[in-house]
This record gives sequence, C-alpha cells and structure tokens, in this order.
Amino acid sequence: QVQLVESGGGLVQAGGSLRLSCAASGRTFSNYAMGWFRQAPGKEREFVGSISKTGGSTYYEDSVKGRFTISRDNAKNTVYLQMNSLKPEDTAVYYCVAKRGIATIQNYEYDYWGQGTQVTVSS
Repeated sequence: QVQLVESGGGLVQAGGSLRLSCAASGRTFSNYAMGWFRQAPGKEREFVGSISKTGGSTYYEDSVKGRFTISRDNAKNTVYLQMNSLKPEDTAVYYCVAKRGIATIQNYEYDYWGQGTQVTVSS
C-alpha cells in the first residue's frame, strides 16, 4: 500500500502561481512512477502530467506545457507540481497518483490516489 497526501492548493488570481506537494508513505517511493490528474466540476478527470521513477522523464498534457512542472525528491518521498501562469480553466481538484513501472496518461493504470486538493483560479 502507498498513501498519498496532497497539499498546497488554494485560491489564486489568474497569472499567479501555486506549488502542490504530494507526500508518499508506505512503500519504496523510488519504485513508483508518479502523476497528477485533475477534475473540474461537471467534467471528467483528466491527465495533467507524470514523472518517471528517477525523475529523469516527464510528460505533460498539452494545455499545461510550458506552465506546469513536475519534479520529485526521492529522499523526501515527495512529488511536486509547480503551476505558473495559472488560468481560470485550471480550476479543479488536483490528485496525486502512483503506479509501479512506467508512467502513463491513463487514470485506470494508477493504483494509488490521494484525496485531492482544490485549486481555484479567479479571473
């Protein structure tokens, strides 16, 4: 079992920045690829980005490329999502996810999910 706890969400004005953190516990963190998904009201959950076990490879959904950055610190068992130039359409609950092996964009392939953290971007 892997437990994931997100933090860092909140209310920010358009153009602002937030950094989400996800603390993992329970298993060897470096064995897991990590990712972020988000879900806006009335919409399906969507992939935001992922990072490989070592942190050497990242992948982003097109709408966040160049604005969001995923990183991880395996010594601290933590993954981060730095969000810059935020837009109102980024408003959603953001979820941290983990899976063994290679990172993917498919939500059903991730075995572990955090409880989510709300990000609200005002215009």
